[in-house]
Amino acid sequence: MGDRRSKILEYVIDNERVDVNELAGMFAVSQVTVRKDLDHLEKKGLIQRQHGYAVSIAPDNLRSRLAFHYDLKRRIAAAAADLVPNGSTVMIESGSCCALLADEIAKTKRGVTIVTNSAFIADYVRAVQGVSVVLLGGDYQPESQVTVGPLVEQCLLNFHVEQLFIGIDGYTVESGFTGRNHLRAAVVKAMAKQADNVIVLTESLKFPRHGAVPLLPAAAVSRVVTDTNLPKPVQEHLTAAGVTVAKVPAG
Repeated sequence: MGDRRSKILEYVIDNERVDVNELAGMFAVSQVTVRKDLDHLEKKGLIQRQHGYAVSIAPDNLRSRLAFHYDLKRRIAAAAADLVPNGSTVMIESGSCCALLADEIAKTKRGVTIVTNSAFIADYVRAVQGVSVVLLGGDYQPESQVTVGPLVEQCLLNFHVEQLFIGIDGYTVESGFTGRNHLRAAVVKAMAKQADNVIVLTESLKFPRHGAVPLLPAAAVSRVVTDTNLPKPVQEHLTAAGVTVAKVPAG
């Protein structure tokens, strides 16, 4: 996907609904060119077209989120994959960085088992040999393609791992790490009880945003893998809470 199309996608995701005329002026191209770009993005399932507008699809749609800052997320995922030993069993919760982490593990590690509640992740790595996936059963949320609820929490009692990797929707000093959905948050908390180390994967733009539902306090997280645009006060607060902060280049 070209640089202009990537930037158009980012702008549509950030603003949810954008006029075609606005995009044409912003990128100094004709409306015809913008419409061709939008047609391309819609065919890939990344946005929706309305008369004269481009509209972002549901915020939990991972296919769209993967395309947003893809190269940065791939760098974050690669840095996180370096933490995973060959032959280990890890838990991975849903999210775009987490999906790319699963892909990195599948392609670069040997004998790793991934325990996840994400049907998207299970499907995303299905074609790669050498990785095993345990998909936790439960109530299925079709938009985010995850399982939630008490059945997932019951399944988790059969596992204890060294590393759990999660995504977030926000973080503030006051609230800690936060998410959007209370059922998914409950699964993250249950996963954290079965892991020695919780590792957060996220772009720095999530700091400081505020999700609606508390996930975990800073003290419950051992490491954050993010990028070099992380605000200095946030990093200082995380470090003071005992969190190791690893950063990949933002650009």
